[in-house]
Amino acid sequence: MAEGALRVGIDVGGTNTDAVVLDASDRVVAKAKRPTTPDVTEGLRAALDAVLADVAAWERITRVMLGTTHATNAILERANLGRVAVLRLGAPATTAVPPLSDWPDDLREAVSAGEVIVPGGHYVDGREIGPLDLGAIRRFLDGVRADAVAVTGVFSPASADHERAVEELVRDEYGLPVSMSHEIGSLGLLERENATVLNAALYGVAAQVTEALVRALAERGLGARPYLAQNDGTLMTVAHAARLPVSTIGSGPANSLRGAAFLSGVGDAIVADVGGTSTDLGVLVGGFPRESAAAVEIGGVLTNFRMPDILAIALGGGTVVRPGGAGVRVGPGGAGVRVGPDSVGYRIAEEALVFGGSTTTVTDAAVAGGRVPANAADWRERLEAATYMSETFSDTLQSALAVADAMVIDAVDRMALGRADRPLVAVGGGAFLLPAVIPGVSGVIRPEHAEVANAVGAAIALASGRVDTILPAGESRAKAIERVKEEAAARAVAAGADPARVEIVDLLEVPLSYLSEPAVRVHVKAAGPLSR
Repeated sequence: MAEGALRVGIDVGGTNTDAVVLDASDRVVAKAKRPTTPDVTEGLRAALDAVLADVAAWERITRVMLGTTHATNAILERANLGRVAVLRLGAPATTAVPPLSDWPDDLREAVSAGEVIVPGGHYVDGREIGPLDLGAIRRFLDGVRADAVAVTGVFSPASADHERAVEELVRDEYGLPVSMSHEIGSLGLLERENATVLNAALYGVAAQVTEALVRALAERGLGARPYLAQNDGTLMTVAHAARLPVSTIGSGPANSLRGAAFLSGVGDAIVADVGGTSTDLGVLVGGFPRESAAAVEIGGVLTNFRMPDILAIALGGGTVVRPGGAGVRVGPGGAGVRVGPDSVGYRIAEEALVFGGSTTTVTDAAVAGGRVPANAADWRERLEAATYMSETFSDTLQSALAVADAMVIDAVDRMALGRADRPLVAVGGGAFLLPAVIPGVSGVIRPEHAEVANAVGAAIALASGRVDTILPAGESRAKAIERVKEEAAARAVAAGADPARVEIVDLLEVPLSYLSEPAVRVHVKAAGPLSR
């Protein structure tokens, strides 16, 4: 990045939208936190305006990086999704389980314009199952009305020739965008197909997000290049995001993990990102998020693209506290209490007792227990001034805090996998809620600017590309791996990385012993700083 240049990182969370400005030396020169709005774009603009108000020379801003919940919200709410023609290349080998058969009915109804299985696809060693039937594909597409096409070939990570042939046909004859499974997921037909269909359904959402971001920058006279955050803690260009919008799902937790590593200077740690609605726990390995080894469920659909290994618990600053009732737990004060799972969310500044509201939250319990942010000394006074501060109510808050601590301790134990030598880095606007001592970690680190770690993570991220494929294990293996490295590097460059500074940051080989010919599964990830 040029000397004197500035960059902006923005992360849209469920409760708050955070923004930071970093200089060329990676110092935080401005930061802001604004409530996330029902129309998340408005919260984005408010946070952007807030940090720009603290920057004198806007023309020095060269890049803006955005981590957003638009794609996730669209799937969860079944809203603004495109209609997708679903093509599987694999007949007659894969007809026993039709496409989308495990989808929730409402999501399938919102997304599917029709599904078909046609001849084509490959065996795991790259041999054709059968020739591709382009005539059957034309007959199917002639009979559906769709906004996009999702094509999934059997073992396309081993050979993507048939998927590319379908893309060429659809582009030339139908003018529709095509989502190809070999670009999105890894081995595992149904999960990869699901991710591919979701990706195609999100094309319209991606267009709205990128258009809103570009327009927001233009309205403010910013000539900065926009980027979107991916679910592995890296970035991609707007054009790349338009092709692979499903990659933005999970970008929030990944940004928090990367921001926590940067702000704390710790590369191996457990990270707890405490927001208004939930606490996300993840693990840093070498400064990057530990990836999940299991299939990831999104909106009731199993997928297999790479996602951070995240454990989310229904505990945040806005989590509602109630005495007694269903789910009651008795704390040390002897009072029965129910903590969550509901939350006031982005309305916490209006509804929590410490802000003059009438809803008891975990934030109120933490303040009553002496956990008060340095810049919020008046919170305790407001809480004590509330009419609820009877002895019984004090016992309720004490019990609620004990229950909240127990939830955190249990979550840390589940993520630590028996290791107690790593610290816990506490970030997020609700990081003050966490106790000073947590069993299962070597200590609790609270870095400066922790409340906007997610936006910092977006601002400092690299661009990346990855390839997951199958290669022969013989003498040609070494040359084949070099080709895969080159392809991963090329994908990183397509995502926005500087070609001269791309490096291979992850290489994993897994022998496949059940084949007639020896082979290995190879996963390669390349990453590098953004191009100038």
